[in-house]
Amino acid sequence: MRITMPIDPALRSLDTDIPACPQVLVQLSLLMNDEGANTQAIAGLIEGDMALASAVVRAVNTAMFGLLRRVETVRDAVRYLGTREVSAITFEMGLRAAFPPGPLLDALWQRAGQRGLVMGRAAAQLDIDPWLAHTAGLFAESGQAVLYAHDPTRYAALAATTAQGSPERLAAEIEAFGVSHAALGAALCHAWGVASEVAEAVLLRPLPAGGWPGQASPAVHQLLALGAVVDGQLENPAQGTEALEGVAFEALARGGGMEPAQLRNAVTQAMERLADAG
Repeated sequence: MRITMPIDPALRSLDTDIPACPQVLVQLSLLMNDEGANTQAIAGLIEGDMALASAVVRAVNTAMFGLLRRVETVRDAVRYLGTREVSAITFEMGLRAAFPPGPLLDALWQRAGQRGLVMGRAAAQLDIDPWLAHTAGLFAESGQAVLYAHDPTRYAALAATTAQGSPERLAAEIEAFGVSHAALGAALCHAWGVASEVAEAVLLRPLPAGGWPGQASPAVHQLLALGAVVDGQLENPAQGTEALEGVAFEALARGGGMEPAQLRNAVTQAMERLADAG
């Protein structure tokens, strides 16, 4: 899929490729949206792609998932982690394979894996669809991979001078490339068949300082709020629950339609599981 963005003539135009979604992930996305799909069908689909299945098994056996025994097959991974986490890992491996390797993207995918895992696990306690939350966390920064693939040297220099997840980075991307990673990440979500709520949450991230996007649905508000809280925890793990206090946290919770105490408990428990595994 080729994206050409109309922009101010004073800015650079960007003509870049959005990588096509692997067919196995297209089918996996359909299965994950089918309430009648069973675990055998999902595991069988992943195992049909030997390279992807091998990458998934290697990922599941890393410390991040804290399994007490080594798994040898995708079916074993599904048995211990469930279809949602294994399917999300499969999407993560597909994203990794679709873009060039490098330190910047290795760090990006590591954050994505952690963010998605914590968001999915917290969502299960918050009446939020865990699959939407997990994929929102996974694709949150994916547009940065598109910009990096377009011009690795220039994007690495831009990333080195702007803070991760900041409005300043979005502004610098628009100045340098004519488009932000948020817009490209949303385009990637659409191209890969990811739910529209996830694509919108990726587009609207990070939350503007002036308030909440008025046209977004309650589901998107939930994903944005949960993502912002999880990002804060991952960026400042030493602060622990202290980061889940104060006016800013209360505003995030209320803006996402959640009770602050419930959101605090859900994120804290998910972060503790991640820390125990590591």
